[in-house]
Amino acid sequence: MIKILLVDDEPLLLESLEIVLTIKGGFVVSGTAENGIKALELLKEKPVDVMLIDLNMPGMGGIELIKKVKELYPDIRMIVLTTFYDEKNISEALSNGAAGYLLKDSGKDAIIEAVNQAVKGVGVLDAKVLQKLTGMLSSNALGTNMENKSDPDGNMKGGNTAKTEIKGSDSIENLMEKAGLTEREKEIARLLAEGCTNSQISSVLFISEGTVKNYVSIIYDKFDIRDRAKLVAYLKG
Repeated sequence: MIKILLVDDEPLLLESLEIVLTIKGGFVVSGTAENGIKALELLKEKPVDVMLIDLNMPGMGGIELIKKVKELYPDIRMIVLTTFYDEKNISEALSNGAAGYLLKDSGKDAIIEAVNQAVKGVGVLDAKVLQKLTGMLSSNALGTNMENKSDPDGNMKGGNTAKTEIKGSDSIENLMEKAGLTEREKEIARLLAEGCTNSQISSVLFISEGTVKNYVSIIYDKFDIRDRAKLVAYLKG
């Protein structure tokens, strides 16, 4: 069974999460901690597979905890579960080792799914977080124009690109559901619809460009579309 450590300074939330994760998720909650200091103490006694970590806690906050756990227990998968999704917290959490970033209003099913994906080595981002990451990327790297054709690596270049809502219109979400995309494939498909290149997707999701190319190929297969521009147009509806 998957063993989880919950780290949050809200007792009611810890109690609620423990109930949801054990009864509905079928996981084992090995312990709860109100801050990073207590969490590290518990990890010495009880190894776990996954940690759900809040960011704003007294004593030792989530970002510092993520750094220390990554250094001391590199095999533990860490998922941020917080109310904060500002650029600084997102980038620091992901760059320092968090495998996923969810908001507390994501819902119990999303949290359970994120845990299951984490143990498989797949990170999950809340749609609002993905939107924020894309906005960060847009301000830094999407100032270049793109046209509706792709280079040999599948990266779109030249021309103008229309924006779509990253949080997803029903049409995009329905298309992805019908095609049977996984959560990671959905994240990449949303970024494709934004006109992001493989390199930019790699930067946003903190995965290698080669991994992005593999996912894009799978997405092509699931939609039965082999042209990047046609896929983007299809996703935009």
